[in-house]
Amino acid sequence: MTPAPARAPSAETRFADAFRGWRLLADAHRRGEDDLTGLDPWAARCLSRLAAREPAWPAAVHGTTLAHADLRADNLLLTHDRVVVVDWPWACTAAPWFDLLLFLPSVRMQGGPPCEPLFAAHPLARDADPDAVTTALVAWAGFLIRQGRQPAPPGLPTLRDFQTAQGVAALEWLRTRTRWQ
Repeated sequence: MTPAPARAPSAETRFADAFRGWRLLADAHRRGEDDLTGLDPWAARCLSRLAAREPAWPAAVHGTTLAHADLRADNLLLTHDRVVVVDWPWACTAAPWFDLLLFLPSVRMQGGPPCEPLFAAHPLARDADPDAVTTALVAWAGFLIRQGRQPAPPGLPTLRDFQTAQGVAALEWLRTRTRWQ
């Protein structure tokens, strides 16, 4: 839906406080508040690079497409002839590929194929700037990984495990894209 048929905040505005997971994790580690126990070894080795790349995400995802920004299996209803997307509280405007990028780690987490080939084969990825995609993926993975390390919010005991599982899939994809050692 480009341009967005409804008014919505930009992804930059919507996620300004959320997409700083690597920076927050690196800051907590420097202060001695997080010893990185349980963090993926690759993410721990690359933490400073991830934190340094993360601030570029707003420019990377800028766009005029209406994005759901929370696509996952429980927000999709299958009817006999179509798919209905429900639960739109995170709607925003973003790059055309933004929803696809946020969705694919959830697909992988639930047993789907690796994210990179799915993304590359999708028409929305055809014109996507590879550096912008990688930068956005850095921010998304950082959000998921950091959130997964937080205490469970009241009434949502499985949320952190869900975020961690998506984060693991996002990290797998990120390692493929960056080829960082």
